[in-house]
Amino acid sequence: MEFFDLHCDTAYECAVRGGGTGLREGARHLSLDRGQYLENWTQVFAVFMPDEYRGARAIRHYERVRDYLYRQESLLPGRLEILRDAASFSGSRAECRAVLSVEGGSALAGDPERLRALYDDGVRLITLTWNAPNELGDGVLSEEGRGLTEAGRAVVRGMNRLGMAVDVSHLSDAGFRDVADISEIPFIASHSDARSLCGNPRNLTDGMIREIAGRGGLIGLNFHAAFLRDGGQATAADILRHAEHMLALGCGKALCLGSDFDGCDLPCGMTGIESAGALYEDFLRENYSEDLVRDIFSRNARRYFAKYIFKD
Repeated sequence: MEFFDLHCDTAYECAVRGGGTGLREGARHLSLDRGQYLENWTQVFAVFMPDEYRGARAIRHYERVRDYLYRQESLLPGRLEILRDAASFSGSRAECRAVLSVEGGSALAGDPERLRALYDDGVRLITLTWNAPNELGDGVLSEEGRGLTEAGRAVVRGMNRLGMAVDVSHLSDAGFRDVADISEIPFIASHSDARSLCGNPRNLTDGMIREIAGRGGLIGLNFHAAFLRDGGQATAADILRHAEHMLALGCGKALCLGSDFDGCDLPCGMTGIESAGALYEDFLRENYSEDLVRDIFSRNARRYFAKYIFKD
């Protein structure tokens, strides 16, 4: 089974909360050992930025988790490779091909010129905010709910020029509209579900879903139980429910996975990366074609990254 996952917090959990635990052992939901059964596994590892970190403290934190991933790559040859260019994206034979991302634009410390340094580090995706405001704009839980700042607008334009995926998960609704107005290449929501099925503000409205899909972007289904169901116990069936809704809105080539492993509470019956195979079978049992399931689990994301991020 091919697997391309747009978001996990495992690097942060291992480097910071786990005191440097290796990716071979991993954290609660994901490890290299537990994912060994996967084929053609591409995993986006986020450098999670706590909302309270700003300025020099934010830079130090980003560098700490970045350096952790660099060390893991050097310690695990053949098992982990950070993708940095088109050649590695298409040619890597590592067990787990890693894409480096940042969850929270505070890693830029308010300076759009730092984008180039992050790009040179290997960062290919930036989630512009977490839940609170930062120098780029307001997160989805900000009381004011404002859009992007001037620095945020400059960052979106700079990401377009460099070839970095602009991620609107966690961004305020006004910020989403600003990205839609500014971005010249398709943007993504790396780990978000459908707000019409679960009212959590972290989820996307139907209009947002249509906008991302219509532009050729990506939406990664988030496995977090609180984003899947309003009340009651969420199960894997709720992931399929959100998938079906998004497909009805035109997401056949946009829908993919953004598990949020090690940053979420999983639905009942799911334990981590080892549950992905059972989820794949759940889709097939619900009479999704194998071609569509392969698109959701890997090919849609691979096409996007090949076209816009790791292009020749």
